[in-house]
Amino acid sequence: QVQLVESGGDLVQAGGSLRLSCAASRSIFSFDRMAWYRQAPGNQREFVASITNSGSTYYADSVKGRFTISRDNAKNTVYLQMNSLKREDTGVYYCNTAPPSLQRGYWGQGTQVTVSS
Repeated sequence: QVQLVESGGDLVQAGGSLRLSCAASRSIFSFDRMAWYRQAPGNQREFVASITNSGSTYYADSVKGRFTISRDNAKNTVYLQMNSLKREDTGVYYCNTAPPSLQRGYWGQGTQVTVSS
């Protein structure tokens, strides 16, 4: 079991940047693929980006070229660098494995990102 805690969300103007962090309560090395997801108001949770232990990354088309996912297994942390933010990036951002686990602790409280025009 693991607890995932997201942080780094904020209110930012369009065109700005944020760096999100996802801290795990134990080693994430056993999770080959970690990912970020987001949920906008009134929408379903959607995939944003994923990364494997070997560093292979995959992005949703909507964020490709603007967001960068990374992981530091030594710190049990996954990051999401978000640049050139758009209003449609607004939402609550979560991390989890990919595919996402439904076990307790994997879906945390998320971190709110609000992009204003």
